[in-house]
Amino acid sequence: MNPAFLTYGSLGAAIILEVIGTTFLQQSQQFTRALPTTLMVLCYGLAFYLLSIALRTMPVGIAYAIWSGLGIVLISAVGLVLFRQTLDTAAIIGLGLIISGVVVVNVFSGSVSH
Repeated sequence: MNPAFLTYGSLGAAIILEVIGTTFLQQSQQFTRALPTTLMVLCYGLAFYLLSIALRTMPVGIAYAIWSGLGIVLISAVGLVLFRQTLDTAAIIGLGLIISGVVVVNVFSGSVSH
């Protein structure tokens, strides 16, 4: 298997599982609902395992920048769609800057193995 595919595939799956876990965190109602709480723990556990696979070949700072940046953007979209949470102009601009930062790191940084 292509090492870059394994690295980015693991990181992408970790980000998606973290977003799903955070969605279940919202639905757990402060850990008072068993099923969403259990699913949250499972998603976070798998997310961190997959992140550890990505860290075999990717520097932790770069991996965490991508993880947190894309996670913030995706969970904001989930909040908007599923929970009807609104974003003001400043929030949208900030999310755009986060996306720009992730693109700059991936396209221009020599720290990322391609």
